Amino acid sequence: MGKIKAFFSQLDFSWKSLRDYGLIILGGLVQALALRTFLVPVQLVSGGVSGLAQLAHYIWNLPVGMVTLLGNIPLFIIGWRYLGGPRFAIRTILAVLSYTVIVDILIELTGTASITDDILLNSLYGGILLGIGLGLVYLGRGTSGGTDILGRILNRRLGMSISLAYMITDSFAVLLAGFFFGWEKALYGLIMIYVSGVAADMISQGTNIIREALIITDETETVVNMISDELGRGTTIISAKGGYTCKDRPIILCIITAAEVIRLKTIVHDADPDAFMVVGRANEALGEGFTPLGEHANG
Repeated sequence: MGKIKAFFSQLDFSWKSLRDYGLIILGGLVQALALRTFLVPVQLVSGGVSGLAQLAHYIWNLPVGMVTLLGNIPLFIIGWRYLGGPRFAIRTILAVLSYTVIVDILIELTGTASITDDILLNSLYGGILLGIGLGLVYLGRGTSGGTDILGRILNRRLGMSISLAYMITDSFAVLLAGFFFGWEKALYGLIMIYVSGVAADMISQGTNIIREALIITDETETVVNMISDELGRGTTIISAKGGYTCKDRPIILCIITAAEVIRLKTIVHDADPDAFMVVGRANEALGEGFTPLGEHANG
């Protein structure tokens, strides 16, 4: 009883949480549409638990949603133990239920007729739509169940990287599909999984590409002022020492968008043609001048 009370005590009906719940439900609907419209009609298998559920549907005609739900139960129990208890559970339950219930309703009401028989078109559009749904779930600070749970558990318990864990859990169902339906469909399935991952990242993280610039120059003050005046960007000066000269060499750290890289190079060159500059890719920038940090705070 204590655990049940703890679970319900975590329910939050603030406007921000209700918005999250709405995004998760919408994400489940979009994923279900992707499955019904583009994947199931041509026997394309997505990754993880839902992919195994699709195989069960193709081979034994079992409901995709029901099998997905049953397959998530043991992973959900393990996830409760290792991934955050009630706070983790609420959004995961909502994400899994919205997807599994809607997909079975859609298949029951509309059948599995396809829009097109072109498997490449189905894999591309199915991947895009599936990724949009996943991205909406992530925006709602939820998880998609199966693959997310297993991937995070492998990361925490075995020290496996998240990307490798996801690749293993997603690829298993696709490889099984290769044995049952031929390797051509399995290869298209891998394309679909890749496209869905790109689409999910674009929805959940945005399309802005962030760059991280490190600048070493003898004109530190001039460069900092020009970046502030001409780009409107803040900078951070990091104390460092040259490995060869053993002299103090401050490093300017500046976070910019990809569109601002050329302007930054011009600024640095104009101030000090002999400056040293490294530009790298950053996954995300949160805070002043970029996406507000509060939009991504845990709830």
